[in-house]
This record gives sequence, C-alpha cells and structure tokens, in this order.
Amino acid sequence: MEMVQSSAQKQQLRLLVMALLLALLSLFGCSQSHAEGKSFSLPEHILTSRFNEEAATQNNDAFIDVSEAHLGYFGARAVNPARLKLQVRSGDMSYNYDLPSDGTPIVVPVNMGNGHYEVRVMQNTSGTNYVELASVETDVTLDSEFDPYLRPNLFCTYTDESSCVSEARTLCADAQNQGEAVQAVCSYIIENVTYDQEKADALESVSGYVPNPDETLSSGKGICFDYASLGAAMLRSLGIPCRIVTGYVSPGELYHAWIVIYIDGEWQTAHFSVDQNTWSRVDLTFAAASSPLEYVGDGKTYTDRYTY
Repeated sequence: MEMVQSSAQKQQLRLLVMALLLALLSLFGCSQSHAEGKSFSLPEHILTSRFNEEAATQNNDAFIDVSEAHLGYFGARAVNPARLKLQVRSGDMSYNYDLPSDGTPIVVPVNMGNGHYEVRVMQNTSGTNYVELASVETDVTLDSEFDPYLRPNLFCTYTDESSCVSEARTLCADAQNQGEAVQAVCSYIIENVTYDQEKADALESVSGYVPNPDETLSSGKGICFDYASLGAAMLRSLGIPCRIVTGYVSPGELYHAWIVIYIDGEWQTAHFSVDQNTWSRVDLTFAAASSPLEYVGDGKTYTDRYTY
C-alpha cells in the first residue's frame, strides 16, 4: 500500500489543505465548539484480538485462524523464505496483506460484512506471481457490525499496556458523553502530532508500510497513515467504533488515509460535525495542518478504497 506522494502531489496536498482551511474559516468564523451525545464512561477493559494457533488450520508451515471471525477478525502466521501475502476474499472484493515470513502472527479485520470468506496464505514465486500455501473458507456472521472496528489489527496495534491507550483514558476520564471523548482525542492528536515530511520522502517508493500508534505518540510526528492509526487505536480502546480508511482526495487524486467514527449522538465544532447514528469522516492529517480544533474533511472530495 502506497501512503505517500510524489513531490508534485505533495505540493497539491499542501495547497488543498490551505484552500480548505481558508474556506472553512470563512464559512464558520470563530464559533465555539460543542459536544454532546450518548453518555460515556471509560470501559473496564479494551476489546482484544489474538492469533489462536490451537484453532488454526495448518498446511505448508502456514497457519490460518478463523475461530473468532464472528468477533471481527482473522489471524495467520507462516514460516517461509519467500515473500508472503495473506489474502482475504469475499464476493468480488479482496484484501492483500504482507505476512511476515518469520512466523510472526498478524490479525486482520473482517471488513466486508457478513458472508462467505476465503482466507489464503500466498507465497511469492517471481515478480507478482504467487502460489497458495494454505486456505480456509468460512461463513461469517458478526456478533456486531462494529466489532471489526473496536479491536486492534495489523494497521491499528495496541494492548492494555499501550501508551496510546493510557493517554486516551487520561484525556477522557472526565468526558460526559461520546462527543466529548472524540473531541478530546482528536484535539490532542492535532495539537501534539506534526506531519513528518522526511518520513514521507523516505517512504515514497516503499509499499506495505505498517503504522505503530505508540511510536507516533512518542515521536510526535507521522504521515497520514500514522495519524489515522493513532486516532483509531485511541478511540477503539475507549469503546468508540472507528474505521481506518485509505483512498483518494481530490483534486489531484492524492492517496491518503483518514478515520471514520460512529457515535450515538451529535458532536459539532466550528469546522466539523459527527452526525447521529451514522459514520462520519475525520481527517486528522488535514486538521493538524492548522490551529487546534480546525477540522477538515466533509467527505465531498474523498473516494474510499480500503477500510481497516
């Protein structure tokens, strides 16, 4: 997955940010923020995900675990000297993830809804050619449509001991409703994380980048995928469903990452609203380009491609 741009595209992105911010400042002025919604309290425990080897199907030193697909995730691991992919397919849709070849397990979301899934471990043979090492087919009925977006996965890793989880709980200890909790998390990220241009340049020709929320929190900088991953980790750990979405932003069809949240209620600030009982877009990268609480991302110029 390519999460960075060419020099010309980066300039387009910067100009787009400025234009959007100016338009929003003109439209909304300096009105005060407001947050409300469903009553909120810190969850006693975060929802977890794990690879269960005892329940996994094994072939050719490749293991696939679908035992907790109803909770919103699949797991896999494999040992092989070649490059590996984990492919998840349902209907006409498919997702391909880099799978470590040293046996390190990964967890990926059940992100195509209820239905029939095929999960395959694939070995690279040459160029872009792959052969199947192991596969499992399963019919999935999620316990809740929100489960995949309330748990950690490959692109949103955290545990009870993670710094980002601790920070989220501190920030939201006094939140009275979900709107206040979302506002506290997003405001914190905007004020404390800056865009890392050097990292973007270094990753320009690299695919398969995997963000680490705690590293982003510690360094105080990152690219768009880092912003989205950190926001999702913090919100999910609070029991607030949050999707990581990658896709394109116009003009220029720039490849980008953002988050989409679901809260029961309504949260409105000067430049951004989260609507009741629906998914609402939050672009933390664009928001961080200006002063705190100036959120950008109304969904009018975004094209979703992948959801995690």
